[in-house]
Amino acid sequence: MSNSELRLERNVELSAETKAIAEKELRETPERVREALERLRELLKENKDIYFGDDDELLTIFLRPCKWYPESALALMRRVAEFKRDNASLLDGLVPEHEKVAFLEHKVVNVMKGRDHKGRRLLIVNVGGSWNPKKVNADQLFRLFYLIHLAAMLEPESQVRGTVVLMDFYNMGWSQTMGFTPSFSKRLLTFIQDAMPLRLKEVHFVKQPRIFDVVWRMFKPFIRDKLRTRIFFHGSNMSSLHKHLEPSHLPADYDGQLPAIDYSGADWYPVIDHVMPHIDKWNTYGFVKKA
Repeated sequence: MSNSELRLERNVELSAETKAIAEKELRETPERVREALERLRELLKENKDIYFGDDDELLTIFLRPCKWYPESALALMRRVAEFKRDNASLLDGLVPEHEKVAFLEHKVVNVMKGRDHKGRRLLIVNVGGSWNPKKVNADQLFRLFYLIHLAAMLEPESQVRGTVVLMDFYNMGWSQTMGFTPSFSKRLLTFIQDAMPLRLKEVHFVKQPRIFDVVWRMFKPFIRDKLRTRIFFHGSNMSSLHKHLEPSHLPADYDGQLPAIDYSGADWYPVIDHVMPHIDKWNTYGFVKKA
């Protein structure tokens, strides 16, 4: 497989079908878009304690998951700023180069090269036996998630149709179980539920062994009702997974009709690295630092 098949769909006009979804689910119309962009710019000028860019692309990233309500988009920006502040030790100045080894040498995170049957991006996280927490610890795992979301937020189709996460726990042992800490669990769920400007539609747990219960007990207290309804457990029952993700759009790894995955985060790394200008700008956003 050539890396050219792995690409970010940035600056792509929405398909007619996606436009219809945007209007139905997100209240997206040309007039509402114009009004919301203008109002959010005004709100940013009024709220001088936070700084974000005000170009259409960036503001749309926040407005779409908030259904084009400017005040809600501003609240999301504030939560992003708070999360960046509260996790500065992990996120300040973060760029792909900092986790290059984790991307290139460890097959922990991957993004399906195509979309699922509903046009959504599918992130696959391998935290079973193939994950070595001594080489890629929980903090690094989170940083990988974070860098991937910085790229995914640039895709108009993903902004509208949303994303799906598949957590693969195949051959999980004690070393992987102990790699999950309460602090990691809380940080990840705070990020997903409060500070991620993407529509997370579903989370699927597959091939989880009994030992997974230890991990679940750490995650469960931090999961709110909205996210709870979007989490599904399948174990080794791929027919159960297929009720949500059609086999025609899944690889053979999950009893799908597509070839087995032969690419990894190493192949996606150049794609993420290519959006460095966006990442550099993102690192400047948040609360205005006092002189």
